[in-house]
Amino acid sequence: MDFLYIKALHIIFVITWFAGLFYIVRLFIYHTEASQLEPVSKKILQNQYKIMEYRLWYIITWPSAVLASIFGFLMVWINPIYLEQPWMLVKLSFVFLLYLYHLRCHKIFSQLQKNNTKNSSFHLRVWNEVATIILFSIVFLVTLKSAVNWLWGLFSLILISLILTLGVRLYKTIRLKR
Repeated sequence: MDFLYIKALHIIFVITWFAGLFYIVRLFIYHTEASQLEPVSKKILQNQYKIMEYRLWYIITWPSAVLASIFGFLMVWINPIYLEQPWMLVKLSFVFLLYLYHLRCHKIFSQLQKNNTKNSSFHLRVWNEVATIILFSIVFLVTLKSAVNWLWGLFSLILISLILTLGVRLYKTIRLKR
């Protein structure tokens, strides 16, 4: 298979993986908020969210994570010189963090499938932004391909993280006033 086809498939599955991660946490938020409703609504909504979460998790998110990794490994196998480039090693560190994020989402998924809500919706809203930060980091690393530029990117990332956190807090304040 041509390298560019492998690269295209890698990008496609990275996109669908992130889409799944972003959406699953939104479902977690709704699922958690449903636990505060009256019993009939709570049961109906939580059952529906469990079905949606299950399908998203096992039909889109997990397969996308696996396929993105397979095509990523194929790219490195075809061009092992990538492993000699500092930006790639930093990128792989972020991919490792992404898998840790994914596994933590799996734990939350498993808890919610048992109607065990251990996280508040606010906590999950903040958690949802972690994937955004990882996405920004990986995209800037792959685009800039420079560890020096990455330091500026890290500073920007910290700034974006602070802005996102303030945005989530502002959203919570506005919601509570309604």
